[in-house]
Amino acid sequence: MATIDGLNPGSFGIYTFDFEHQPAAQIAESARELEELGWQAVWFPEVGGREPLTLAGRLLAATERLHVINGIAQIWTRQAHSAQGAALFLADAFPDRHVLGLGYGGSPHAGVKPLAAMAAYLDEMDTLQAPPSAPLKSPARRLLAAYGPKMLALARDRTAGAHTYHVNVAHTAEARQILGPDAFLGVEHAVLLETDPGTARAIAREHLVPYLDTPYNLAKFRRLGYGEDDLSGGGSDRLVDDLVLWGDPESVAARLRGHLEAGADHVAVQVVGTRPGGTSMPSWRLLAEVLLKAGGPAQP
Repeated sequence: MATIDGLNPGSFGIYTFDFEHQPAAQIAESARELEELGWQAVWFPEVGGREPLTLAGRLLAATERLHVINGIAQIWTRQAHSAQGAALFLADAFPDRHVLGLGYGGSPHAGVKPLAAMAAYLDEMDTLQAPPSAPLKSPARRLLAAYGPKMLALARDRTAGAHTYHVNVAHTAEARQILGPDAFLGVEHAVLLETDPGTARAIAREHLVPYLDTPYNLAKFRRLGYGEDDLSGGGSDRLVDDLVLWGDPESVAARLRGHLEAGADHVAVQVVGTRPGGTSMPSWRLLAEVLLKAGGPAQP
């Protein structure tokens, strides 16, 4: 199993939008309970205004062992020196617990090639090192959000590995081939603990609405093998069932393990259907029972 430059977040972690809408005190309380439940890693995106590196610091300060992973911090939101400076400080303040996940993020920028933009951003980050007078207690680790072969290769060559989002198990196997055996592969996958097919698919389609309305996501789904019939009308049952795993905790857990069997080192589980300001904690508790304890892969 590959690690993130020696950091092992376990086989399963949490991926959540919940912290975008919760007050700071509730975020800290949630993080502490996740740690107590046995979750070793929390991933969160940058979406609606919460500054992700500040939020990472809040989660790290509230816990003792939890690995906190930006998934992702967008490269257009802050200068490379600012991102690197924050990563260096968090590495020093919370040794071996923070990972800076970077991504192109947001809508495509006219005339800008994502691969070239990311490579240039990494180049600029590399010019800023920790002050010699303040050596780091641990390295500043980073990953790239990557889907296509070239971005996956860049993740392999310039960072500790890759983070994928809304992909199927077949893509995980392809990504492992490109990354090779040593680079880390973290895979996000959406889940819903609902056993009624109609209810589950309705909630899943609501979650998928923004992803089926953006050209770059549609292009990704086409490359994953989904046709126009799959991508229209809110998504076919096949697409919905592949991208949002629904059912009882045991059946969801069994399907999540498919990513590990295909070559992922870690699966970040996103519970969908939680309204802004709410919490996915009830589902996280149930998933902890099947993924971290009873019958789940050993958590190193």
